[in-house]
Amino acid sequence: MADHSPPDSKRGPGKNRGGTSGKVADFRYKRPSRPDGKPGRKPAPRPAKPRAADKQANPIDNNRQAAPAERSFQRRQAYAALDLGTNNCRLLIARPSGENFTVIDAFSRVVRLGEGLAASGRLSDTAMERTLAALHVCAEKLRRRHVHLARSVATEACRRASNGEEFIERVRQETGIVLDIISAQEEARLAVLGCHILLEDGPGPAVIFDIGGGSTELVLVEPSGAVPRILDWMSVPWGVVSLTDTVTGSDESLETRLDRYMRMRRTVGDSFKPFAKRIAEHARGKHPIRLLGTSGTVTTLASLHLELPQYDRRAVDGLILESKAMRDISTRLSRMSGAERQELPCIGDDRANLVVAGCAILESILDIWPSQTLGVADRGIREGILRSLMAADADGERSRAALQRMREQDV
Repeated sequence: MADHSPPDSKRGPGKNRGGTSGKVADFRYKRPSRPDGKPGRKPAPRPAKPRAADKQANPIDNNRQAAPAERSFQRRQAYAALDLGTNNCRLLIARPSGENFTVIDAFSRVVRLGEGLAASGRLSDTAMERTLAALHVCAEKLRRRHVHLARSVATEACRRASNGEEFIERVRQETGIVLDIISAQEEARLAVLGCHILLEDGPGPAVIFDIGGGSTELVLVEPSGAVPRILDWMSVPWGVVSLTDTVTGSDESLETRLDRYMRMRRTVGDSFKPFAKRIAEHARGKHPIRLLGTSGTVTTLASLHLELPQYDRRAVDGLILESKAMRDISTRLSRMSGAERQELPCIGDDRANLVVAGCAILESILDIWPSQTLGVADRGIREGILRSLMAADADGERSRAALQRMREQDV
């Protein structure tokens, strides 16, 4: 998921603190505080609703403090999550830090693994070579950081490709990385686990969605406890890469560009109809509708809304915008030529063609779940993996410690 996401980066105006080379991105996954020092809402740089408070759950246990020995165990361990999507290869390496975790290394590269997949049904040799080059970089980082536990997953491109399993085995032999081709359901679960804390406060269900490179996942959740309960979900095989490759058209005139965009909207809208029908009762409920998107599409559009000169995760992650503003930007982009989109900040060559498909998917989501606002998350599968690894490892450590105490008492 989130295959079209910007690289993990700490670059802001006048600063250069990392980028697609995968240099260290040393930041904590927690929300800013109000001026009075209390956790709270942060005003947006533009006329946008403020961000919701960060209620990030302790990945180990929400109701107890870690013992000194356990805290020492947590501090010395490094965990890694690798997400190989249809468009991006992304890695995070982190250490637990109280109720959060601190990223000590990060890597992101556009590999376009799913290029040509819609037509051939196979991963191309060129795409696999690009991806292997990125995975060799990831393997070196895993070794250099002495990672204690890691999980590496592959998503839609490898699920759909007839030679997906063959490529996974080649990756294992050449890099030592063991990729797990996860189901769409597991993909949705991990995305929810990684970003749900950014949902706006409020009663009633909400929808979390991820516009990936090869698929889009929609998840209806009921916030309850540390992790929301999944009420319903759907995955469709339309992401920014697969939709771009399937719904083709000329970029020569405004008329042809708008025709292609409307065909994209219809294609995705038809795929969403079963989900729209199932959640119609929730959409008509008495509570305000909440939406949270974790994908490069929403982070890119949010960057354009804020008029950022270059992508800045700190300004985008957790932002809450008016849905109408996102629709307006989508309409604007759909009318522009590829050359015009390339000139926009935060888009560039890599995203100039793909972002239109992302806009079509986003507008189709807003059609079935007409929320007044839209939350933006620059986090997802990798963060969900990290939380799962840290929680499971800490549980195991507590069990081992308890067993050791029992043995000592029996002596």
